[in-house]
Amino acid sequence: MRNVSNLSLPFILVCRSAAVALLTCACTLGLQAQQSDVTSASVTPSFNLAPADLNLAGTNGVGYSSSLTPEPTETASLDFKGLPESGLQPSPRRYGRPRYNDSGHNPDGSPKYAFIAGVGGTIPVGNLHKYDTASYGFQVGAGRNFNKNFGLLLQFDYDNFGYQSSTLNNQSTIYFGATGQGLDGHSHIWSFTLDPTYSFYSRDAVGAYVVGGVGFYHKTANFTVPATGTYCDPFYGYCYQYEADETIDDYTSNAVGFNGGLGLTFKPSKFASERFYVEGRYVFVANQHKDGYDISNYQTAPLTATNFFPANSNHSTYIPIKVGIRF
Repeated sequence: MRNVSNLSLPFILVCRSAAVALLTCACTLGLQAQQSDVTSASVTPSFNLAPADLNLAGTNGVGYSSSLTPEPTETASLDFKGLPESGLQPSPRRYGRPRYNDSGHNPDGSPKYAFIAGVGGTIPVGNLHKYDTASYGFQVGAGRNFNKNFGLLLQFDYDNFGYQSSTLNNQSTIYFGATGQGLDGHSHIWSFTLDPTYSFYSRDAVGAYVVGGVGFYHKTANFTVPATGTYCDPFYGYCYQYEADETIDDYTSNAVGFNGGLGLTFKPSKFASERFYVEGRYVFVANQHKDGYDISNYQTAPLTATNFFPANSNHSTYIPIKVGIRF
């Protein structure tokens, strides 16, 4: 067996150097691991979020220290003495309704000018119902809005009526001595009125108003029979016949009238200027009665008698119901 002492000196030196290098590497790795633990533990720094105090009381402005060495904290205070109170914050804003300054709007934003147009039905009531039947009607008007609540309209209304069958039978007996002679006819009332309007309820979509008025009312009554007419063309010289109603008697009556009612409005959108409306009124026309002859005494009428329908001059009451659009 070979003795260790017989090993060569270079081999021993190499082994010792390798052992020293291995020990040095192990120590280095251990130190790096320890530093890594310390670094990861101190990643999250601690901040002092307490606000720094400012000392504005001195004549030199704000005092501070640039030294990294901690120094005693100076308690600073913001001195507002001597500053005007109005300088601390802006004046409060005042909000209100927008003000308009143009030719088409009132100061509250409502349009100055109003227009209406509507159609619907007309229902006779009271004494008028004894002679007439319900029919159609229409209205148009224009006026001035003084604010969002109050306006004034100049309005034209046309309300048509038919006749009760008893009315036609009585008149046919008066004119022809018998019923069933093809007698027909109609009555209508047209008017010009001045109508103040007050809106007492208004929301984005729905509104309500009251309306009243006074004006001039013209009432007519016409009785017709079927007739055959002839027309000749002046250029070509040919003629043809046609059927038409011929008026055989008519009456008129003029009077002052009054109306009043209630209306509802609906806006198609929040920002629309036009509104749809439905409206009902009660109308009273103060016609002056004229003497004449009716079915009860027509046989005693003189040859010069001309009024065979005195009911046309009686007081007239009716209810027009219209739907339309308002601007």
